[in-house]
Amino acid sequence: MRIIAEIPHSQFKISVFSWNSKYIIKIELGNFEQAFKLREDEVSGLEDIKKLLTDSFLEKSLKNFIEMRSAFSESLSKL
Repeated sequence: MRIIAEIPHSQFKISVFSWNSKYIIKIELGNFEQAFKLREDEVSGLEDIKKLLTDSFLEKSLKNFIEMRSAFSESLSKL
């Protein structure tokens, strides 16, 4: 797996990788991460990938992170 780019963002660490004829978009916030895979033929390159990262998409990703943290904290509190 090789890194293609790191896309600047005020809240997230966003990295784009190339692996096995796929692009992997990894969004990180604290100890949590979300990964999205695309076949290389679904987009024409990095510029198309950047276009996917709309404000709406990233807001939904933030909501996912909040849900992930909540679920993890709930599970961890039961130990």
